[in-house]
Amino acid sequence: MPAYESQDRQSLHYIVRSGIAGGTAGCVAKTAVAPLDRVKILFQASNPDFQKYAGTWSGTFRAVAKIYGENGFRGLLQGHSATLFRIFPYAAIKFMAYDQIEGVLMPTRESQTNLRRFTAGALSGMISVLFTYPLELIRVRMAYYTRAASHSPETYHRPSIRSVMQHIYNEGAVRPPPPSGSTLVRTAVQTQQSLFMRFPLLKFYRGFTVTIAGIIPYAGTSFLAWGFLRARFLPPNNSSSKAKSHPMADLSFGAVSGALAQTVSYPFEVVRRRMQVGGLTRPDRWLRWGETVRTIWSAGGWRGFYIGLSIGYLKVVPMTAISYAVWQWERRILGL
Repeated sequence: MPAYESQDRQSLHYIVRSGIAGGTAGCVAKTAVAPLDRVKILFQASNPDFQKYAGTWSGTFRAVAKIYGENGFRGLLQGHSATLFRIFPYAAIKFMAYDQIEGVLMPTRESQTNLRRFTAGALSGMISVLFTYPLELIRVRMAYYTRAASHSPETYHRPSIRSVMQHIYNEGAVRPPPPSGSTLVRTAVQTQQSLFMRFPLLKFYRGFTVTIAGIIPYAGTSFLAWGFLRARFLPPNNSSSKAKSHPMADLSFGAVSGALAQTVSYPFEVVRRRMQVGGLTRPDRWLRWGETVRTIWSAGGWRGFYIGLSIGYLKVVPMTAISYAVWQWERRILGL
């Protein structure tokens, strides 16, 4: 075991290696489940071309077959370039932040508690989202576009990162406020239009608040379960307080952590996806929490908040397992 202890965690050398390990782990895991990730986004955002497939395991594979039939293998990876562009800094910051926060809150094995594990995970998730959210929005928009939904399916071209960024920046031509409704509603719409005109970069933060709210239970639960399972089932090294690590154990603990995190945070994710693609349906203003929740509820009741959950498990469980396993493997290689 390398002799890098907790007091070295704040050194630039340690931080850079920690970021490389986390970023690479995120890219490997995301690439492994990229086709399922695109289908899940289409389900969650209620893309009209794919709603009929949502809700069943067989529908998931029929959706994959439809995308493959229309656009080939590249169609399954649509938006993946933006995913990698976003996931490397996201995962790098998340795991790097967790390393730093863990060193402060839980410097020894004896100081580890479930509350501290949850807090460290939630804070690391919030920090990573804060710095990388615009890249997430671009990724979702790229995955949402389909050939059938385009104005000219015969001349359909897969959206590029640049074209999506331009579309988001320029969307939202000012519309007059609706003639009916209260003065308060009209004033709110005018205020949002004014904000978009004065600060166009705000358009890249559609759905940000619900994302922050959702990342707290997701990242917190994920790292809580991960830390608890390792402390419970892996004995510490003789030479340090760190638990011994084994690839199969890392995969198993990561899978359980991913399943639990997905379950507790999934309704937030559905609301977030709807708000992220809201610029395509209401480009002139923000979609608020309340109206998004009401829209989902009116369309499908409580089940609407869990649409695509089966594919969520199919995607998140192996993705989280691979992410944690590769992270730990790289930590061993890099001497962390």
